[in-house]
Amino acid sequence: MKKSHKRNESSGADRLRFPEDEARYPWLSLLLEGLAVFDKGTALGIQRARRKQNRPVACRERCGNCCRTNTDIPVYPLELAGICWYVIEKLKGPLRETLKAQLAGHEGKPPCPFLIDDGCSIYPLRPGVCRLFVVFGKPCGPGEDAYHTRRPDVLTPLEEFKNQAFFIMLPFYGITKDEDRVRAVKNGVIHSRVQNLQEWDWKNLAQKMEDHDRRATTDRAVDDAKSETVA
Repeated sequence: MKKSHKRNESSGADRLRFPEDEARYPWLSLLLEGLAVFDKGTALGIQRARRKQNRPVACRERCGNCCRTNTDIPVYPLELAGICWYVIEKLKGPLRETLKAQLAGHEGKPPCPFLIDDGCSIYPLRPGVCRLFVVFGKPCGPGEDAYHTRRPDVLTPLEEFKNQAFFIMLPFYGITKDEDRVRAVKNGVIHSRVQNLQEWDWKNLAQKMEDHDRRATTDRAVDDAKSETVA
């Protein structure tokens, strides 16, 4: 059986690849390329900060503090499209059912609707802001937003990588010519499209997940019926 996705080991960053899906959704390649650039910039930023500050990264697996605390999580339409695609078409099993119920009950306030058991249920497709937020030194205290309580401990994203990521993603917004994309990055055009992840209509996504599951069940039933007929 072919894997549904693979990583590009030669790029220097973990660029997820979903060949069949990228063929169906051309925008998906733009998103995955851009997210990989965010990751590459964050990795390099951490290396530089460690050399300069000689302090460990406080963030750890299943910390979830920023996911529980932040009321404003900026996200862009292309990232939202990727999240919806990933949740509807890729999430499986108990995690899918838990997330579906959680999205249906989300009321537009913390914690992040995708936080499950202190882990990110959409980690491969998490937005750029989540990829860029790194804290050094001691772990965050309960309810602490380190950006406001101890700004020097928070990684400052490398501007050139942020700009490159946005440059890659701009064709999704109808800005395709290189010179126009350079100008748009310089002028911060993309930031006029930003939304708050907490306030998006996640109940609608939960319904789309349910609709997708219902269609999949029907398709399987039809296939089973065809198999019985052939037999």
